[in-house]
Amino acid sequence: MAKTNKKSKFKQKLTDKYRLVILNEDTFQERFSVKLSRLNAFVFGGVFSIVLIGLTTVLIAFTSLREYIPGYSSTDLKRKARTLTYETDSLKTELALLENYINALKPVLTGEIEAENIDSIQAATRNVQIDEEKLNPTKQDSIFREQLEEGDLFLFTDGVADKASIVFFAPVTGNLTQTFDAAEKHFAVDVVAKTDTPVKAVADGTVIFAEWTAETGYVIMVQHSSEFISVYKHNGNLLKEQGDFVKSGEVIASVGSTGELTTGPHLHFELWNNGYPVNPSNYINFE
Repeated sequence: MAKTNKKSKFKQKLTDKYRLVILNEDTFQERFSVKLSRLNAFVFGGVFSIVLIGLTTVLIAFTSLREYIPGYSSTDLKRKARTLTYETDSLKTELALLENYINALKPVLTGEIEAENIDSIQAATRNVQIDEEKLNPTKQDSIFREQLEEGDLFLFTDGVADKASIVFFAPVTGNLTQTFDAAEKHFAVDVVAKTDTPVKAVADGTVIFAEWTAETGYVIMVQHSSEFISVYKHNGNLLKEQGDFVKSGEVIASVGSTGELTTGPHLHFELWNNGYPVNPSNYINFE
């Protein structure tokens, strides 16, 4: 009986109604009043605490306020560090090119190639006697020349003629998950690479497009000489803007997985010449 009485008293204490009244101190006029019980106060206090904790968590997790909490790094510092990393990689490439150029000049500067050898070669060339009769064309040669003149002298396919005038640099290296297939309208090669891998310009040129698209994410396009255009899609971020001039091997973006059509971290690379897509594998070794 005693336990039952205690439970009843405790329950009654929780459910007893109290009136909270706010009065004017001078006139004692009632301004505000509300009926409360201890149970309602506990429930209201608990709900208010949960909502407050939730709002605080959202503010910290999705706003810049988290940068002021120890343990969180600044987004701006991360971006600057990534940019410096890519610039360092570009400087290493430029340094390697300069070292190769200097190594090629060393034999001339150190005298390993002697002038006497060059003169002897020139003298030997001057002493060669040429039989002019052998240079006269035969009847078959004349007929063959006429056939060539009547036909198309520049019947090249897939940009073979332009390979001699421009050399392309691999934007990234890795395995090809999908190759160029004109029948399936896949005018590109997909190269698998790790996220944030530097994407480099395949040749000197000018950035003509650098924007976000819904289907292919961050896209950058570079205009090169000989009417070539290189296209890089699904990038994680872009380091160049429209109108920037880039050099061969310079970092212009990073590998990512952006856009609705992405299938994971990779580079979707296209190469166009004179308004027509060409197979990038015919110009670049991606492995």
